Amino acid sequence: MLYEIFNAVGPVASIRVCRDAVTRKSFRYGYVNFHSVADAERALDTLNYMSIRGRSCRIMWSQRDPTLRKTGAGNIYVSNLDKNIDNKALYDTFSLFGNILSCKVASDPTGKSHGYGFVHYESADAAQQAIERVNGMMIGEQQVKVCLFQKRDREAEKENYTNLYVKSFPSDWDEEKIKETHRKTTLQQDQQA
Repeated sequence: MLYEIFNAVGPVASIRVCRDAVTRKSFRYGYVNFHSVADAERALDTLNYMSIRGRSCRIMWSQRDPTLRKTGAGNIYVSNLDKNIDNKALYDTFSLFGNILSCKVASDPTGKSHGYGFVHYESADAAQQAIERVNGMMIGEQQVKVCLFQKRDREAEKENYTNLYVKSFPSDWDEEKIKETHRKTTLQQDQQA
């Protein structure tokens, strides 16, 4: 199906849909390689956000170097989005400020918006300009908030965890048996200390 869609734009060299190695279930993304850059650019311009099997298809250049993605430079967070704003509308709004690497409205599996999204620009300058010009602006029926994306510090969050995930215990154990085993283990550790 992907071959037919993308080959209509220009000759496709190869297509790879990424799948789980064990279950073979699709991760719902893949790579399309064209013979020429011009054909790839045309696919990006004409097919981006088209519906494939009822889902909006986001197309972006493949970034083999993960450095830009991992640093977060040029990545902005847009909150208080009108629920009617989709990926394409977000892209159209923010493409005025620079070259966008990735643009996505967070949504549930049915495609219903969570009211926030992300726009990743090629440059930090474009991201800053977008923040300055769009923050506080009305988009649809909502006044949006736009700021630099802040990566969550997972290590700091771990210090506050109080829950444990326990697995691989015998199937005949109930909650009381797990608590009893925990108490015994804790007591043994206290005696050894």
